Amino acid sequence: MFEAIKSPYLVPFYDKKPCGFQVEEAHTKPPEDSPGRKACKRLLKEKIKELKKLQDVLYASSTHSVLMIFQAMDAAGKDGTIRAVMSGINPAGCQVYSFKQPSSEELQHDFLWRTAKRVPEQGRIGIFNRSYYEEVLVVRVHPEYLNSQNIHVKTGDIDDLFKNRYQSIRDHELHLARNNTTILKFWLNVSKEEQKQRFLSRIEDPSKNWKFSMGDIRERGHWDSYMGAYEKALCETSTPWAPWYAIPADNKPFMRLKVAEILVDTLRSLPIQYPELPEHEMNRLHEAKELLLSE
Repeated sequence: MFEAIKSPYLVPFYDKKPCGFQVEEAHTKPPEDSPGRKACKRLLKEKIKELKKLQDVLYASSTHSVLMIFQAMDAAGKDGTIRAVMSGINPAGCQVYSFKQPSSEELQHDFLWRTAKRVPEQGRIGIFNRSYYEEVLVVRVHPEYLNSQNIHVKTGDIDDLFKNRYQSIRDHELHLARNNTTILKFWLNVSKEEQKQRFLSRIEDPSKNWKFSMGDIRERGHWDSYMGAYEKALCETSTPWAPWYAIPADNKPFMRLKVAEILVDTLRSLPIQYPELPEHEMNRLHEAKELLLSE
């Protein structure tokens, strides 16, 4: 089974207690010795070329799939990162789903139902822009949302509910991993100050006005609660087969490069190759070749 690619941004695994991951110690900016913005963009192009080749092998082999999960505060750069990193691959081998407020139908099922339907097929890369993790992030910050799921929990029992949800997530991801779905989870860690500047940019730039929502400002008011929810979720659900990576997000070119590097290194580690045809099918290829050459 897949084992997580090493990285300075890899969140310690759940089985190592205490967790060792603290949001306040997680970097939002690149290290001082990291490549500059132009160098990051150039290196990203090189990674995209390699990713294109690896994705072709993944698609042809049709034995494994990759699920990338992106979680972040608003304006951290999820959409742009997905667009930039996946820009060179075959669209037939990639599927992106964005999970927003659940529908009335989705609320009638368990919290994993709507995303379980969208897990990528073998040979494909699936991308979740937000995911079932909203149920231990936004719902932890706003437990009143449980009422719409017909879940009524006493105040003293709320921690047990989330403890059970973390367990359900770990079990779900282990099941997927056992069935050759490689899971990569990225928390794009943007600072509160950088988020403020990006919100202002959305307000001041007419071409970005459509991205802004007053709801984003309201959620910003719960920043500390969200940081606590992220810290708990990452600590409880980072595993060798479904790792979390806390990627600095204040510098977009650096963030995108780090995501691309982890994805490329992961694909390199998978036991995938172009299919080898059995002898009788190879004979048919030779026969077809002779027929074409004899025309």
